[in-house]
Amino acid sequence: MKNRFALILGVLFLVLGVACTPEARIPATLSQPLEPTLPVIVTETSLPKNEATIQSPQLATSLPAVKSSALSDSKADLVLKNGFIYTVDKKRSNVQAMAVKGDTIVYVGDDAGLSAFTGEQTKVIDLAGKMVLPAFVDSHAHANGGVSPVYEVVLNNLESADAYQQAIVAFLEKNPGLQGLKGAGWMDPLFPPEGPSKDILDKIAPDIPVILDSVDGHSVWVNSKTLQMAGITKDTPDPEGGRIEHDASGNPSGALREAATDLVAEVLPPYTPEQIIEGLKYYQKMAHSFGITTAFIPGIGIDWNDLEALRQFEKSGEMKMRLPMALKTDPKDNDPALIEKFIAARQENQNGLLKINAVKIFMDGVIESYTAYLEQPYANKPDYQGELLWDPQKLNKTCAALDKAGFQIHVHAIGDAASRVTLDCLAYARQQNGARDARHAITHLQLVSENDIKRFAELGVVAVPDPYWFAIDDFYTQAIESLGQERADRQYPMKSFFDQGVVVASASDYPVTIPPNPLNGIEKGVTRALSDTPDDVLVPAERVSVEDMIASFTINGAYANFMEKEIGSLEVGKKADMIVLDKNILQLPLSEIHLAQVVQTYFDGQEVFQSE
Repeated sequence: MKNRFALILGVLFLVLGVACTPEARIPATLSQPLEPTLPVIVTETSLPKNEATIQSPQLATSLPAVKSSALSDSKADLVLKNGFIYTVDKKRSNVQAMAVKGDTIVYVGDDAGLSAFTGEQTKVIDLAGKMVLPAFVDSHAHANGGVSPVYEVVLNNLESADAYQQAIVAFLEKNPGLQGLKGAGWMDPLFPPEGPSKDILDKIAPDIPVILDSVDGHSVWVNSKTLQMAGITKDTPDPEGGRIEHDASGNPSGALREAATDLVAEVLPPYTPEQIIEGLKYYQKMAHSFGITTAFIPGIGIDWNDLEALRQFEKSGEMKMRLPMALKTDPKDNDPALIEKFIAARQENQNGLLKINAVKIFMDGVIESYTAYLEQPYANKPDYQGELLWDPQKLNKTCAALDKAGFQIHVHAIGDAASRVTLDCLAYARQQNGARDARHAITHLQLVSENDIKRFAELGVVAVPDPYWFAIDDFYTQAIESLGQERADRQYPMKSFFDQGVVVASASDYPVTIPPNPLNGIEKGVTRALSDTPDDVLVPAERVSVEDMIASFTINGAYANFMEKEIGSLEVGKKADMIVLDKNILQLPLSEIHLAQVVQTYFDGQEVFQSE
């Protein structure tokens, strides 16, 4: 989904290099190893303090000391004292101290209660008032997308077509002799409705295939060499569920939408499992620096190298994250044994850090390429409502079969009609199979009707929005043109979901959002504004409290992944996944939340990140 480049002040992120031999880093299409492009941590300049209009409610008083009777006989390995530990338990309590033995929390309470858990070998950390939170959960992040910044030209956060050209030229100069070029991160609002032109790429790289994914992952930008190798001409018909853009002469312009991207999928070979593992290491190191220890990976093909890479990464012992995952299905899947294959894959990946419990479905595309499915036509295309990617009858059959097999269904829906049809199919599955604790989820949710928000609660569907995108920016400007003012001004509901009692689990959609720092997402959920234009708030009524935003990145994310008994809050018996912040974000001005930094990240009671 959309990248929000609203974050202004950039500093280089110095510790995210991926160490590997040159041979291990050479994709099959390259003659030279690529140096990884390090992500940039961009922060926002602060809003005036008087713009912080949402006040945090009074914190609950500290909990009485709680300890585990089963584990309290032995001393703890780690204790934290003298802190502001916001537990995110049901009472949203804060305490002074915690004790951890092995990978488990054995005590939460006041400092005085630590004496029973502190021995000669216990590591004692004086927090000196610092804030502790449960480690963050990113409820929709393509961790396997970490391979992109390791091997490809990164176009994220660049703000013009000229900047894209300069980045590509610089990349090619730095990596001479490439046999093909991959990249990602360009934005549709910077180009005409038909998308970017192949002519721009032909001037830069006429002799090698170039394939650049859009920031939302729903389009690709290619050069003439790629079109030639794929056999795409002016006479090539649009595939079902996709569109080949054309120029004024009727020739392919260089932009391919949705299913049309599959036409060039085999021009460049896929990454090997070894290369994907390097990308996973890169992602994990970055995620730890942002306090993320759990990320839901949506939409892995059952026969992709990505799945094999994830399995190898877990077996290596180097995986220090919880990675629940969804397999992928689409309307073209006609294998009658597919459900059985999904079940077998789930059984093989259930007891470790990598767990398969869900299946991902794309219901529509995105608004900027006019592929989102709307209840009413596009404002500038009065006879066109976008595309529903599934035949409703096949969709109902697929959802009912997945639900019957016990899978969580995780659905991409951007347009309001796409959300409605998704809820219809989930209701159909419940009608056919009976109600259960399915926790089906719909993600992105750019436009949702008020009546359908109520249906989320009625059907127990989890809302998975991307708060990083809540801002008036270039995408908003384009939305006014394509949706009209009224619909543009009700994009991305958030508080409405909370008000209806819907579980809301926030996500970044990495690598769409770079950097995927939850502190940025928390601030955007609260302010819904860019820091350089603080008076321009996207739907002020949808702003939520800091407490609700923290919950959306912790306990709600755990719930969305059936992990709320293990992680998501700091309570006795749960895993010691936690972070230490240098600032208390419950006491900061709302516009300064992004300025807080993660000091330490713990996974299973072990420190996996420490800031400099």
